[in-house]
Amino acid sequence: MKITFLGTGTSQGVPIIGSNHPVCLSQDSKDKRLRVSVLIEWDNFSYVIDCGPDFRQQMLTNVVDKIDGILFTHEHADHTAGLDDIRPFFFRQGDIDIYAHKRVLKSLAIRFDYIFTTVNKYPGAPSVTAHEITNTGFKLKNLDVMPINGMHNKLQVFGFRFKDFAYLTDMKTVADSEIEKLKGVKVLVVNALRIEPHISHFNLEEALEFINKVQPEKAYLTHISHLLGFHEAVEKDLPEHVFLAYDNLQITI
Repeated sequence: MKITFLGTGTSQGVPIIGSNHPVCLSQDSKDKRLRVSVLIEWDNFSYVIDCGPDFRQQMLTNVVDKIDGILFTHEHADHTAGLDDIRPFFFRQGDIDIYAHKRVLKSLAIRFDYIFTTVNKYPGAPSVTAHEITNTGFKLKNLDVMPINGMHNKLQVFGFRFKDFAYLTDMKTVADSEIEKLKGVKVLVVNALRIEPHISHFNLEEALEFINKVQPEKAYLTHISHLLGFHEAVEKDLPEHVFLAYDNLQITI
């Protein structure tokens, strides 16, 4: 299984438009972060988790010419606003499978009504096949997937476990029963927004505490803001099995 970090930034991306913060002015490519998303590939299958406003750029940068579907963690714009850019895939492949909580599917159907409608549909609009997921396991082709339920302040979000790999973003609290689903995972990806506490995201301290509870072999931090600091400086102070993810990083599990 190959994992490509398409984006590792927070909702505004890094750099933030118009910001003079030192991290936003950094010339290190690892300090430049598109909105958060990953590509997961195994056998001949390719799935994306989340489809934010940088989706088109991410697909072009990583030369992705086929996706078998998109999993959504939740409905916020930095995770969903790029849905229209599935059009090139739709024109070649037909309807694109999407997987999300019932609430998220309803939100997408309102925001992208022209994609979901079957009445007087514009001929240039893409179409999707929507799959409602709950907090129980499901299959993507030949792979078992286990949702991991968490809270983004007061909003429910899903993370996902794929065999030895798990991906969680926008988490603030995760119940012990959900953490049990992660036990034995080899590689864990989890959000770490900044140093200071935040109302709806793990900060760095909370992310490291969460990693300690799960005990993966390796962990990668994502959904990172400029307020976490410079990539090179922050990574030097992390535990030896914890790394800052960066855009276009690829790992194999």
